[in-house]
Amino acid sequence: MLRCLLVDDSPRFVAAARGVLESEGIAVVGVARTCAEALQHVQELRPDVTLLDIDLGGESGFEVARQLHGTGRIDPCRVILISTHSGQDYAELIAASPTAGFLSKSDLSAGAVRDILTRCGNGTAPVSEPPGT
Repeated sequence: MLRCLLVDDSPRFVAAARGVLESEGIAVVGVARTCAEALQHVQELRPDVTLLDIDLGGESGFEVARQLHGTGRIDPCRVILISTHSGQDYAELIAASPTAGFLSKSDLSAGAVRDILTRCGNGTAPVSEPPGT
């Protein structure tokens, strides 16, 4: 089972996304609302995939992705950018980001997440062990 960290500042979206993902076989192991929380949770939880909102209130998801990549603790293929906006709105920034790709929040599903991971080379198998193993 894939282990997922959700990074989003909308409690409503987080609740909906958690419901969809968990009903489709992805375990949501943590939620972060800020860059600092995302960095901490990635280190502590070692998720297989991090779904990262492009717009985190006053913070940029693109900057969070760069910081996560800069720590050396996360493979870019383990981060997927998400947004309510179209990917076309951010196409150049998405292409330049150290992430596996982009997924519209309206298209969020376990299958869509797995498809992006497969295209990036991770397939559907977990790429990390849960903490403490």
